[in-house]
Amino acid sequence: CNHCVMEIWFWLCLQFVWMAINIFLFVYFYFFYDLGPQFFYTRHLLGSALPWARAPAAVLNFNCMLILLPVCRNLLSLLRGSFVRCSRTMRKQLDKNLTFHKLVAYTIALMTAVHTIAHLFNLERFNNSRQGLGDELSAALSELADTENTTYLNPIPTYFAFTTIAGLTGVVITLALILIVTSSMEVIRRSYFEVFWYTHHLFIVFFAGLVFHGAGRIVRSQQRTNPPHNTTFCKDRPDDWGRIPECPIPQFAGGFPQTWMYVIGPMVIYLCERLVRFIRYMQRVRYKKIVMRPSKVLELQLIKNGFKMDVGQYVFVNCPAISQLEWHPFTMTSAPEEDFFSVHIRSAGDWTDKLIEIMKKVPEGAEGPKLGVDGPFGTASEDVFDYEVSMLIGAGIGVTPFASILKSIWYKFKDSDPKLRTRKIYFYWLCRETHAFEWFADLLQVLEKEMEERGMGDFLTYKLYLTGWDQSHATHVMVHFDKDTDVVTGLKQKTHYGRPIWDKEFEQVHVDPRKTRFYFNKENF
Repeated sequence: CNHCVMEIWFWLCLQFVWMAINIFLFVYFYFFYDLGPQFFYTRHLLGSALPWARAPAAVLNFNCMLILLPVCRNLLSLLRGSFVRCSRTMRKQLDKNLTFHKLVAYTIALMTAVHTIAHLFNLERFNNSRQGLGDELSAALSELADTENTTYLNPIPTYFAFTTIAGLTGVVITLALILIVTSSMEVIRRSYFEVFWYTHHLFIVFFAGLVFHGAGRIVRSQQRTNPPHNTTFCKDRPDDWGRIPECPIPQFAGGFPQTWMYVIGPMVIYLCERLVRFIRYMQRVRYKKIVMRPSKVLELQLIKNGFKMDVGQYVFVNCPAISQLEWHPFTMTSAPEEDFFSVHIRSAGDWTDKLIEIMKKVPEGAEGPKLGVDGPFGTASEDVFDYEVSMLIGAGIGVTPFASILKSIWYKFKDSDPKLRTRKIYFYWLCRETHAFEWFADLLQVLEKEMEERGMGDFLTYKLYLTGWDQSHATHVMVHFDKDTDVVTGLKQKTHYGRPIWDKEFEQVHVDPRKTRFYFNKENF
């Protein structure tokens, strides 16, 4: 698939550019602090720990500038709209926003570890020099006092980590980052989403500490004096500093804080993002229908003024009755041609369980609890309609985008849409348990019936695969094997057991690869 290859290469090129910038920043600032003459005395106190602390700091500034941008969903939608005349390959890269967010986060975590460890060595070197455990020059540099006529280089009094701005904010930032990273692990995020959600908001503490972290100006460089202080001549004569013209007392000053300049822009953009989300949250969402499907699947058919969607997109849903802060993503299962939008919500945690319980108690035809809806987001899957043959492959609840695609194709057929090129669809759905088929089987039954009535029974070929079953189920299937409809789904197409053998499936399709679109669904949120 040429499009797939182009998307992969484009994504790899973007990663290469990002990685190249990181490497350049690290190498440049490493040698800047390792070779710069203004840091000669600083290096004498700290050794190689100085560049090992400052180089990661530069990389951290760059990545902290980027970390918020991939989660600004409305910004991405704006960019996606700006790229509408560009190739889909470019627009599709925006759907990798969370992947890039994770890459940046891993880099921040790694660079923070290197930065922290290097500063621990710096702390030990400063402390040793203050106690006179180093050479004569180190002792002289540490004894420089911050008075009217001179300046200091060694910032260590006692309890440095908790008595300076840099030390205190550094501890707070590190603790916040540890909580954010550990709670973002897959096992935590899947099983305890609320823990992940709330600890992730420690990013506010992280960025607040980051802005003030450099205000202490702990890392100091030598300043020019008149007459100049010649380090080559004076480094071996600390007793003569201030006594002979060639060796005036060296002057030191901390660099101007720069981190805030990197992050202030993304922070403002993110604040605007949250403002837009709040405005959307306040817009009224009306219920058209609440349907409880089998297997603890809730279908919500909703109406919101001005809402427009495309197939394959998703929305974020908030229910204040459960939590004012939690927003959860769901792929829409309705078609753009319908006068509402719908989501199917499977019981998969505390939040979804509470929502299902609330909806069960709503009387038929009554309005449900207040909902906030933000979206739609994601690049539409409209390219499915550009191919004569489409192969759709989904697993479990990941089948939801295909409900939207199949519905939309059917509407386009009924309306004789000239833009529709699709003439054949192969649909594969893999599930572990029989109950998972039940809610989606209704849609397939309707499509199956209407297509037969129109003489288009060959338009849709679908195969459902059950990957988990027990002996009692197998016995039941064997007893009813001769029935016209499947005992699991009620469809004419019988359920297959086990996993598909893809080589055989592709052999049976017999299509021109240049006219076929292979579409494997993976949620992009």
